[in-house]
Amino acid sequence: MERNPLDLDVNAQLLLARRATDFFSDTLSVLPDAELGGASLLSGWTRGHVVSHVAYNAHAIARLVEWARTGVETPMYESVAVRNREIDEGAALDAVALRTLFSESAAHLDEAWNDLPADCWARPVRTMQGREIPTSGTIWMRTRELWVHAVDLAAADTSFADVPAEAIDRLLSDVVDAWTSRGDGAGLILNVTDSALPLRFGETDTETDTASETDTASETDTAFATEHTDTVSGTRAALAEWATGRGAADVSSTSGEVRVAPRWL
Repeated sequence: MERNPLDLDVNAQLLLARRATDFFSDTLSVLPDAELGGASLLSGWTRGHVVSHVAYNAHAIARLVEWARTGVETPMYESVAVRNREIDEGAALDAVALRTLFSESAAHLDEAWNDLPADCWARPVRTMQGREIPTSGTIWMRTRELWVHAVDLAAADTSFADVPAEAIDRLLSDVVDAWTSRGDGAGLILNVTDSALPLRFGETDTETDTASETDTASETDTAFATEHTDTVSGTRAALAEWATGRGAADVSSTSGEVRVAPRWL
């Protein structure tokens, strides 16, 4: 069974983050300069906005790493307004400058992680939303941003199917946790159809089916569905797309029509 990224040690998490950085970089590299001003998968944002956001996100996370290293509180952003202004200004850069902004910011964050003493990884820092996490949690924060926003670049042949299973499993868990914290998604279950073992998210978070080996998949799914309001099924990639509000292709619902997913962020 795939391992959750947060179950990995710091070095393994960093490898996954660097893999995500390479994926975003490769996706960006196939986009011609003239297409950076085109629409992304995020309403109101061009591809340039996505690249700018991901670049400044690296600097923001590096500030959290600096906070852990020095003990001096350094927030990710001064304010939401400052964050939004940075993104807009970055999106207005010419293509060469925008690509450089991404590559240099990614290198800056990677260096900050590399230079962080081992005893600092457990130190608490706060996200932009005010949530306290250990500094090691910044690795997954960044990894998630890279995988999801690489898909948002809307490059040909790039989708959630390119994202590793271990990253999608953590992403789906994060989404369901966010719904639960806001009181959304009650009775909503996400059923992964391409896992080696039965895997579901919702209600009690990640679940594995305890049905006997003699039960058929259809019998198990039918019995499970009757206990909940709505079970949305699909591959990891399809569920990630739907749960993050990026489309509903290739998912099905026990209620018939697939509902619009609750807001994630």
